[in-house]
Amino acid sequence: MKIATFNINNINKRLSNLLAWLRAARPDVVCLQELKSTDADFPVAALRRAGYEAVWRGQKSWNGVAILARGKEPVLTRSELPGAPDDDQSRYIEAAVNGILVGCLYAPNGNPQPGPKFTYKLAWLERLIRHAAALKAERVPVILIGDYNVVPTERDIYPTKSYAKDALVQPQSRAAFARLLKQGWTDAIRAMHPDERIYTFWDYMRNRWPRDAGLRLDHILLSPDLAERLKASGVDRAVRGEPNASDHAPVWADLGPSTPVRKFAAPKPPKRKASARKTRGGAKPERRPLLVVDGDSFAHRAYHALPKTIMRRGDRPAGAILGFANMLLRLYQQERPRAVLVAWDTLGASTYRHRRYPAYQGGRHFDDAIIEQLEALPEFVKACGFKTAKRAGYEADDFLAAAAAAEEKRKGTVLVASGDRDSFQLASPATTILYPVRAGEMARIGPAEVRARYGVEPRQVPDFVALRGDPSDKLPGVPGVGPQGAAALIRRYGSLEEVLAAGKFPALAEQLRLFRAIATMNPKAPLPKLPDQTPTWDRAARLTSGWQLNRLAERLQALARSTS
Repeated sequence: MKIATFNINNINKRLSNLLAWLRAARPDVVCLQELKSTDADFPVAALRRAGYEAVWRGQKSWNGVAILARGKEPVLTRSELPGAPDDDQSRYIEAAVNGILVGCLYAPNGNPQPGPKFTYKLAWLERLIRHAAALKAERVPVILIGDYNVVPTERDIYPTKSYAKDALVQPQSRAAFARLLKQGWTDAIRAMHPDERIYTFWDYMRNRWPRDAGLRLDHILLSPDLAERLKASGVDRAVRGEPNASDHAPVWADLGPSTPVRKFAAPKPPKRKASARKTRGGAKPERRPLLVVDGDSFAHRAYHALPKTIMRRGDRPAGAILGFANMLLRLYQQERPRAVLVAWDTLGASTYRHRRYPAYQGGRHFDDAIIEQLEALPEFVKACGFKTAKRAGYEADDFLAAAAAAEEKRKGTVLVASGDRDSFQLASPATTILYPVRAGEMARIGPAEVRARYGVEPRQVPDFVALRGDPSDKLPGVPGVGPQGAAALIRRYGSLEEVLAAGKFPALAEQLRLFRAIATMNPKAPLPKLPDQTPTWDRAARLTSGWQLNRLAERLQALARSTS
C-alpha cells in the first residue's frame, strides 16, 4: 500500500500536474494540502476519471485539505481537529481507507513570529498532540500525514541563516514536533533515510529550487503497527521541477501487508450490539447499527445544492430526488446498517409546537418543485426496502428520537443522519449523529463533540436552545444571551429550570419553558416495526428507470448484481 502527501498549492491551478503524477506514481492514498479551492470548486469529477474517490474540506483563497483513495471511497471520520470548535480554518480531515485511519493535516505556517499567527500555530500543534495521543490510545493503525510546517532538525534544511527567525525552525515548533514523535510515532522518511539531507519544499524565491536550497516540511508519521510494515519511503523530487509546479514535492511511504489483516475501527465508537440475525456454526453475529435519516433535511439540502435543470419523466423536477438518493446509497454502503428508517415532516399539518407557539417556524416557504419531490421520495425509500415514518402532528425530529430510544432500549446502536443541530440532544454512548458539513461529508457527533461545540451535555441541548434561541425556528431566546452565555448559565446551574429557580429572567420564565419543550424531540412518536432489512435494489432500479433517472438506475442495478 503506497501512501503519499502532496501540498498542491492550488489544486485547480495545478490539476494537470497532480493528474500526471497520479498516473505515474499510482499511490493508493493521497493527502493533499493547500487546496485554495471552495468545496464546490473541488475537481472531484476529474479525480474520479483518474480512478480516485475523495473526501475534502475546502476554503476559498487558502488552506484546504483532502484525502484521495484509488478505486474506493474514503470513509470520513472527522473534518476538523478537535479542541477549538470556533476554529474555521480548513486544516484537518480524517478518513478510514483500506483498514487504516488517515489524518491529513496542514499545520499553520506561523509567520510572522512572534505574534498572533505564531501563537495560533503553537496552540494548533498542541491540539494535534492531544488528538494524536487519543488516536494512539485506540490501538488502531493510524497515519498522521501532511504539511506540518515544521523543520524538525538542522538536517532538514539547507545550510543557511536566512530562516533563523522563521516560525518553521523556532525551538517551540521543533519541540512540539519532538513531543509528537515521543508518543511513539515513526517518521517514515527518517526511519528509512536516517542521515540524508532530504527536502520536500523549495521556495519560489531566490532561485532556491535550482540550487537545492530546500526544507523538509512534509512528514508521514506512522503508528507502531504501521511502522512495522514500512518497506520504503521517499520524495518525488522531479515533480517540483515540472512547469507550473507546486513549491512542494510529493512524499510517499510503501507499507507491506499486515499480519494478520486488521480491520479499522473508528476511534471511540459505541460498541455495536448484535442484530437479531443468527450466524452459522455458532459464530458471533455481526454487530450493525440502525440508521435513522431526517428525510426533509437531506432533501432540502439536495434541492438547493443541485441544478434545477435535473429532470425526470414528464419534465418534472428531480434534483432533490437524485441528491437524496445518492446520499442514502452512500450512507448505506459506508455504514452497512441492519435497517434504515427515513423520517419525514407532514407539510401543512400543524404540531403541538405550532399550536403552543404560533410563530414557530413562521415565514417558511417551499417551492412547488421541492414539495413535489418530497411527495415522491418516500416511494423511493420504500422501493429500496427501507421503512418510512410520517404522521400528522409529528415532525421528522420526533421519529429520530423515538427510533433512537427504541434501539437503545433493545441494546442496539444508532446512527442518526440529520442536518438539524437539535439532533445533537440524541448523542449518547450508543447513538452517533451524522451531521453534514460540506460536499457530501459527514461529521460524527457523539457526546464529546457536543460538549466541544456547545459546552453542554447532549441532554442539555434543549435548555441551551431555549436560552440562546433558534432563528431558523423563530425562537428568540433571551435577549443579549448568545451561545457562550447560554452554555455558561447551564454549566453553572445544571438546567434551565435551575437557572429560573435562581431568579434569572423571571419575566421570561414561562416562555423559556415553552421554548425548551419545543426544542425537545418527542421519543414517543409512533414507529413502524424495524426488523433487519435486506435492500431491494432491483425494485428501486425499476422505479428510477421509470422516472428516467438512468444514471441512478444503473447504480442501483450494479448494487443489485453485487448482492445477488
